[in-house]
Amino acid sequence: MGMDNGTSEDSAHDRKAEIVEVLTDAFGDMIAADPDAFRKKFRKMADNPFAFYRGSACLFYNDMAATEDRWADERTSRIWIQADLHAENFGTYMDSAGQFVFDVNDFDEAYLGAFTWDIKRFCASVALLARRKAVSDADIEALTATYVRSYVRMVRAFHDGTQREQDFKLHLRNTTGPVHDVLLDARMNTRTALLASTTMVENYERRFRPGKGVRSVDGAERELVLEAFTRYLETIPEHKRFRSITYQVKDIVGRKGFGIGSAGLPAYNILVEGQTEALENDVILSMKQGNIAAPSRIVRDERIRDYFQHHGHRTAVSQRALQAHADPWLGYTEIGGDGYIVSELSPYVSDLDWSDLTEPAEMRPVIEYLGQATAGMHCVSDADSDQTLVDFQSEEAIMAAIGSDEDEFVRDMVDFGQSYAHRTRVDHELFVDAFRNGAIPGLERSTPIR
Repeated sequence: MGMDNGTSEDSAHDRKAEIVEVLTDAFGDMIAADPDAFRKKFRKMADNPFAFYRGSACLFYNDMAATEDRWADERTSRIWIQADLHAENFGTYMDSAGQFVFDVNDFDEAYLGAFTWDIKRFCASVALLARRKAVSDADIEALTATYVRSYVRMVRAFHDGTQREQDFKLHLRNTTGPVHDVLLDARMNTRTALLASTTMVENYERRFRPGKGVRSVDGAERELVLEAFTRYLETIPEHKRFRSITYQVKDIVGRKGFGIGSAGLPAYNILVEGQTEALENDVILSMKQGNIAAPSRIVRDERIRDYFQHHGHRTAVSQRALQAHADPWLGYTEIGGDGYIVSELSPYVSDLDWSDLTEPAEMRPVIEYLGQATAGMHCVSDADSDQTLVDFQSEEAIMAAIGSDEDEFVRDMVDFGQSYAHRTRVDHELFVDAFRNGAIPGLERSTPIR
């Protein structure tokens, strides 16, 4: 892997300093803007190695920059990748065709890079997650091998034409087990229930309900958001646009911090008219400031960097390049020079729940599907994806890189997963020690309890 997994006192001291430096470089400005949000983020990361791994993609890519990769050639080192691929970044959504689909569901870090980065990041995540369930190393290796072989098998099917790209998606009619169950759960969700939990009706009109984590938006700020919303509408592909009544804004609230990966990033929820004036089909949109994609810190390619207007544009373009039937509400805008990604806050999103998957035999078929989904993401794009950065067929490039060395490729990815999971468990302890002792700039020890 090109990294020292030793834990001597000197190497531990150097690695701790490296972790602090990488986190400070990635998050320093946001820590300065909202230190409380990052204390919460880092305390969540401190809970266990998997949580730390989820919140520290920047450290993973720092390590990838120093790692040799025989599978990454001129083409396969620059394809569209999800870039934060871990076991909990899969779930359901309703696609633009109105079908419930199981797929990758987070594109905040998406960029161009080596296809192996997604596979390696996923394999290490499985090793971390399965170890928490006391799964043996032998079973962990079998599970990650299942994932990699499923991935290669599906990429080969795209390459050989036995699987048509435009027909590929995981849905209710071609899945079984826990993946099928999560699709059924999503089918039981309703827009009415989502609206009831976040909004209220007063004087025959719907507006957001006051509550924790939201704030009212008035005056000049509201005008800025409305102007940004108008610009966003122009970024929706022509044939995915609804009738004009659909985009009437009813209410706006401010939010902050969506999950462990987006601490401190400003965001807004926008309530808009649905496809009719009936109150039960109103739509909630999320307008969230885009973050700096972790791989962009090591992919020093000006052609790629200059392609994107801002991080919101980069996220939307990437999602359309990685998702076969992207959200019809997907678009982008900017406020005060900062890029924002806009998408529906959908009632039909259900994440894959690993809590009840305790035995390797239960995990194996799920991981088989995740390998297929990863291959689909790398090889199939939305019909509205008009990107010009990748002008070749990803499946052809990937199969050419692997060639007849599939067994060696699988072994390489599996070994990496185990090795990097070990690295992460050590890093987690070093991170906790640095954080709790005030070694991260801007997050020095909070006021002691008196």
